[in-house]
Amino acid sequence: MAQNARKILTTLRRLIGAILFFSVLFLGVLIYFDTPPGGSIRAGEGLRIETDGAVYLEVRRGESAGSVGRRLEEAGLIRHRYFWQFLSRIDSRFIKTGTYRLEPPVSQISLHGTLVSGRQLLQRVTIPEGITLKKMARLFEDAGVCGADAFLAAAADQEIRDRYRIPGKTMEGYLFPDTYLFPLDFPPGRTVQTMADAFFDRLDQIDENYRTLSPGELDRRVIIASIVEREYRVDEEAALMAGVFYNRLRIGMALQSCATVEYVITEIQGRPHPDVLYTRDTEIRDPYNTYIRPGLPPGPISSPGAAALDAAFHPAASDYLYFRLVDAAAGRHYFSRTLDDHIRAAALYVKGR
Repeated sequence: MAQNARKILTTLRRLIGAILFFSVLFLGVLIYFDTPPGGSIRAGEGLRIETDGAVYLEVRRGESAGSVGRRLEEAGLIRHRYFWQFLSRIDSRFIKTGTYRLEPPVSQISLHGTLVSGRQLLQRVTIPEGITLKKMARLFEDAGVCGADAFLAAAADQEIRDRYRIPGKTMEGYLFPDTYLFPLDFPPGRTVQTMADAFFDRLDQIDENYRTLSPGELDRRVIIASIVEREYRVDEEAALMAGVFYNRLRIGMALQSCATVEYVITEIQGRPHPDVLYTRDTEIRDPYNTYIRPGLPPGPISSPGAAALDAAFHPAASDYLYFRLVDAAAGRHYFSRTLDDHIRAAALYVKGR
């Protein structure tokens, strides 16, 4: 009897030991495969890496979990795709289609949980050229990226402005208009910095010598670009318009830009966008009104795109001092050297909303 009890006890000990051994072994294997590889991450199919180290991963419609695992393994985000397939089998939820923003290193279990739950799914937000900060803020709020007030506060943050050497009171004009992918409830400061980085990246492509300019001289060109952005409609006219504004500044002549009056009416006074400007509008007393105030306005009036920025940095040489819209449908302007020619050209138009 006692001998049988000892045999049973010995068997139980061996069984418990085996269970503990294989449990520890399984746990070790689990931890090993779950731990991020730790090497460098490689861009690849449907996967790109940002300068801040963040990874944008696109999960395509109809793509299998195995295909996603293969791409993650090739990029160096996970150790092995077979463990990914194991996770996909024990979790019956499907991976959700969309674009995700990931911040490596991230464990494989956490990464799988992100893709099946839809966390960090990115919102596509298109920022049109010529938009102002206030309108931009509303777009981000409507998309659920960040609150409008929080975005405007970040765009005026002293630390962020100092980082980019912005002389004005806000980042108006220095946030590049483009299509962005942001997570929901993204920090407004990082939203602003992402757009500012895009702005200076594009500026580097347009004219890398911008780095030699003082903040004041760069601001001068960005202000010109922001005005050109709100004035031109046909790409080849942008550089001519920039040349007109520089010619006027050179001789101390008022810019008389309709776009700056629109800015006063809509952004400062908060009134609806006008279809036509009247004399009473061009006589509004405000530093941004370039009809009554010579020189540049205090700051940019919109977010200029690549064409307007290129025009401000590479204006067309001419002796034109005037331009006027003469074909609203085609967006064509008439450029002239004298006031008489300008008056004869056409009636005064204001750019559409």
